[in-house]
Amino acid sequence: MKFISQNIRYLRNIKQLTQDELASKIGVKRSLIGSYEEGRAVPKLPLLQAMAYYFDVSLNDFLDNDLSLLKTTDKIPKNDLEGNNLRVLSTIVDREDKELITIVPAKAAAGYLNGYADVEFVESLTAFSLPLPEISHDRTYRIFQIKGDSMLPLPTSTYIICRYLDNWYNIKDGMTYVVLTKDDGIVYKRIYNRLEESKKLEMISDNPVYPPFTVHIENVFEVWQAIGLISFQLPDADLPSLFKLNTMFTTLKNEVDSLKKAIG
Repeated sequence: MKFISQNIRYLRNIKQLTQDELASKIGVKRSLIGSYEEGRAVPKLPLLQAMAYYFDVSLNDFLDNDLSLLKTTDKIPKNDLEGNNLRVLSTIVDREDKELITIVPAKAAAGYLNGYADVEFVESLTAFSLPLPEISHDRTYRIFQIKGDSMLPLPTSTYIICRYLDNWYNIKDGMTYVVLTKDDGIVYKRIYNRLEESKKLEMISDNPVYPPFTVHIENVFEVWQAIGLISFQLPDADLPSLFKLNTMFTTLKNEVDSLKKAIG
């Protein structure tokens, strides 16, 4: 524990961050960063875990070793994409020690971004059991509420049922995920895995009005695979389904092709 203060200062300087910037990244006040670096206070365990994860170092090295003696950031462990080492994930259990499903409503999204590693914050969120055969007792689940129209035809305020994904190499192209990011907050997108070639994830909205963008894996905190949804907006009978729209488009395309052949 004696190396905490100097390791915080050392790693902050490596990333070229001010105390204000680091405080903003991990969701605390700037004065706390100053007190940690000066040795006047010691971060609580959830915050220590969050900082170790943010700086891409193991918690043991962060607490017990002088990282400045490594002389190079190349020897500092990098982001653990396979989930083999400690990752911060606060969960809630019932009286029988069975894990509950936590709900992150849209109004709590900003708080979750800053408090995802804070046990007290996670405990303040609603949690319940979902006794469905599709929900396995040996996996961790969370429900996120989405806002906006970037993933139409899913309406805003839809709740996305997600399963925690520890190995990010297992992200499958074209599937939908909720991703907790440093710069873009909580996003629900269709993802294409570019980790092998560029250490990036390509984010695609189902609504073509929104352009694709990429997120470097160093800016990712959590990845949750979408497995279902809960919505209180029932479909309109007059609204064409995606299947109908696709059929109409295919029919129109075939007619245009036939017309071109006839003219040619």
